[in-house]
Amino acid sequence: MTGIDRPRRLRRTPALRRLVAETTLEPRHLVLPMFVADGLAEAREISSMPGVHQHTLDSLRKAAVEAVEAGVGGLMLFGVPLAEDKDAVGSKASDPEGILNRGLRALAAEVGDATVVMADTCLDEFTDHGHCGVVAADGSVDNDATLDRYVEMALAQAEAGADLLGTSGMMDGQVGAIRAGLDAAGHLDAGILAYAAKYASAFYGPFREAVASSLQGDRRTYQQDPANRLESLRELELDLAEGADIVMVKPAMSYLDILRDVADRATVPVAAYQISGEYAMITAAAERGWIDRRGAILESLTGIRRAGADIVLTYWATEAAHWLGQR
Repeated sequence: MTGIDRPRRLRRTPALRRLVAETTLEPRHLVLPMFVADGLAEAREISSMPGVHQHTLDSLRKAAVEAVEAGVGGLMLFGVPLAEDKDAVGSKASDPEGILNRGLRALAAEVGDATVVMADTCLDEFTDHGHCGVVAADGSVDNDATLDRYVEMALAQAEAGADLLGTSGMMDGQVGAIRAGLDAAGHLDAGILAYAAKYASAFYGPFREAVASSLQGDRRTYQQDPANRLESLRELELDLAEGADIVMVKPAMSYLDILRDVADRATVPVAAYQISGEYAMITAAAERGWIDRRGAILESLTGIRRAGADIVLTYWATEAAHWLGQR
């Protein structure tokens, strides 16, 4: 046969494939979500997320050092308070002695500027009703009252040493309110990682166990409808106008089309969150021998990068970073 195109020439050897690869995956692209829980004597594995733990302050520091030594780009911290410390307005979220702020101080002291310390700036872990904001008398989430709490929370997190604040609550105006509050208090360098497109997903299930969620009902009045696409672009434009430093799409794997849309339009770096249910699915299938675990993990992360993510939040960040460093 003559005169035909032969793309396979550039796939013939690993060296050739590496030379012409269009998408790279490096440890610096990865962010490790971490959970620090109050009242634990030792780290506790999350049953629906094998390999992921709720940490004590000591085990948090140790895991953070391992992640940094592997080269991960950042750490995203979630707090898990004692059940008796939850209340209607999530008071412990803005308490300097609340578990999340103590964890942030521990990370900042342990790793310093060696990585980027990020905080989840949302109330759901800290409220006794499990919603991401202040609940009004009629049972709805009061958007503007919640913004006041977010500002208080953000200030406490910035004081504790967070480099980036993750606005995951999906309240209207949250980025602008937090930016104004930070600037007024002199935290001009604290950045905002805006959850620009966060969907009401069925894949959050294991995360509810990870943070000991008290949620009754759902969050569909403030998280986005999975049926909608253009709505994400509106959310993106609003967050950019309000001062977002990085924008994020969550979940990642079921929303790669949204991620591509956002990446095509964003004027700041774009992140995507490979969430708990996505982690659990691959883990469960691998445990049963149905798929190759390492191959599936790396393929999924590469796919998220290929769709447009500059940054990928993944519970495999440290492990994948070790693999990538061995290449």
